[in-house]
Amino acid sequence: MSSIPVIAQTAGKGAARSAARRRKIKLGGPDRRPGWVTYAILSVVLLISIYPLYYVIQLASSTNLAIVRNPIPALLPEGNLFTNFGRVFDSNIPLMKGFVNSVVVAVVQSFTVVIFSTLAGYSFAKLRFRGRGPLLVFVIATMAIPTQLGVVPLFIVMSEIGWSGKLIAVIVPGMVTAFGVFWMTQYLEGALPYELIEAARVDGASMIRTFWHVAMPAARPAAAMLALFTFIGSWTAFFWPFIILGSKNPTLPMVMQLLNSTYFTDFSLVMAGVLLSTLPLIAVFAFAGRQLVAGIMAGAVKG
Repeated sequence: MSSIPVIAQTAGKGAARSAARRRKIKLGGPDRRPGWVTYAILSVVLLISIYPLYYVIQLASSTNLAIVRNPIPALLPEGNLFTNFGRVFDSNIPLMKGFVNSVVVAVVQSFTVVIFSTLAGYSFAKLRFRGRGPLLVFVIATMAIPTQLGVVPLFIVMSEIGWSGKLIAVIVPGMVTAFGVFWMTQYLEGALPYELIEAARVDGASMIRTFWHVAMPAARPAAAMLALFTFIGSWTAFFWPFIILGSKNPTLPMVMQLLNSTYFTDFSLVMAGVLLSTLPLIAVFAFAGRQLVAGIMAGAVKG
């Protein structure tokens, strides 16, 4: 097979570009386009992923009588969506209080998880200290412990220090996660060269300054992904907030649970509330979608 420079000398630059393009396509290079099978599989996955949200919109646009008569709604949504939204706002539930509480918990936990997990990941990935390996294994092993096992002692501790019923009792236990530490450790091992750290130390930077000005910029894509998933987990958390907060200081998932009546469930009202609580997550995904993909790719391809 002739090389590209030889083809350029004998047949011209146009023939060389065509040969290079054909060679990339043959070898599966970046110019190769996916076939119809790939698009078909992606379309099926996309439809399966979108269907739950579409079903919620259908139910939220209907009436409870229509849902009882036909649990499988029509293909197109009905015209009761904004009416049901108004019913949610008019219902006797602390909607705005739950929304504000969820925003506070999700934002604070996302920020602290990124900071503390990046600090720990930087230490495990780039610093050398005794017991580093076993300590990292211990942190990762905690991911195998179900959350429910620690609820009783955690509730006792929060009650003893007077945090029961307060948002701080929800925020503090989630300020750092084992997954976040593991994720940032794996990412920084490949994304942060030792030469950059040594150059910062030669310039007289302290340990904290080296972390803030060298490690944090390098960890930005992975940190964005971690912040996004932490925000989603905090926004949708129900089990621990329901136990420690009670109905007087609820988060948004707890407020949505209040839409269920004791003897009768208005499915159109409940689905309208669920859709309202999901809209902020959709907005966050739309705003941070590129950072999410960049963070996942950066963590998957190292070096």
